[in-house]
Amino acid sequence: MSRIGKAPISIPSGVEIKVAANNEITVKGPKGELKLAMDPDIKLEIEDGTINITRPTDQKRHRSLHGLYRALVYNMVKGTSEGFSTTLEIVGVGYKVTVDGQILELSLGYSHGLFLQLPKEVTATATAEKGKNPTLTLMSHDKELLGLVVAKVRSYRKPEPYKGKGIKFVGEVLRRKAGKSASSQ
Repeated sequence: MSRIGKAPISIPSGVEIKVAANNEITVKGPKGELKLAMDPDIKLEIEDGTINITRPTDQKRHRSLHGLYRALVYNMVKGTSEGFSTTLEIVGVGYKVTVDGQILELSLGYSHGLFLQLPKEVTATATAEKGKNPTLTLMSHDKELLGLVVAKVRSYRKPEPYKGKGIKFVGEVLRRKAGKSASSQ
């Protein structure tokens, strides 16, 4: 059996789960509401405050879907109860970020500023302290959407290996390169 797939998911207080006849799951919590259409072969059972996901056979397809849907349902339950957040660090001279409602403005060394309209499910906060690199914190109840927005922001200026400039995750260790050295002739 799949180790991930057979692990039960505990339902925290304040989270409500509904399963429709067409195997569509709706998870509603204090942070928001998420829906997921599951494969009809995979079954979801709710009992005693826990969710158990089962598969009909040991076919490769069923084994892979078993772990996948367990992880997706767990992320839905965790997101609607606690939420997810990612913090990015903007490294570079003159690089800055500002948040105005749902619009993100990035100054990343280009001749123009970059503007990004955030989805309504994602909230952002930017901090800039003297002597430290600016940071951008993105929060959402939908882990998949948050990952897509973070990837989009990071794609504007990925960290480069020579000076380390760009947008990186807080705590990310970059593999640095030496660069050119003067010839000894």
